[in-house]
Amino acid sequence: MPFHGAKIALLTEMALPVILRDARPDIPWPGYWDLPGGGREGCETPVDCARRETFEELNIEVRPDRIVWGRSFLTDGRRNWFFCAHLRPGDLTGARLGDEGQRWELMPVRAFLGHQRVVPHFRDRLRLFLEDPGG
Repeated sequence: MPFHGAKIALLTEMALPVILRDARPDIPWPGYWDLPGGGREGCETPVDCARRETFEELNIEVRPDRIVWGRSFLTDGRRNWFFCAHLRPGDLTGARLGDEGQRWELMPVRAFLGHQRVVPHFRDRLRLFLEDPGG
């Protein structure tokens, strides 16, 4: 099924890397905390899209076997994928911000879920995973 893009929550010891979006008025959710991911390129799969974007945005290589959950969602009439992966702390060695965003940080999951300036639908999707990680 065609899709527009993919995002991924990278969980490591109850924290996850997040990106503070640029504060430009011409982008969705300016100045909000976001997860790695973005638009599909060519014929890539949803997993390949999420992995490529994560590497471009944070220099983090996500092994496919670390991805433990994924679902597609309709957002503004477009199909997008949301994945969750479990990483080890060492998997974040060498992480650095790519070309987009103001900065990145490792944010506790609880803080992400309660933060007022997190892209709301990603907070909701992460909650879905945490409530039923096997479903």
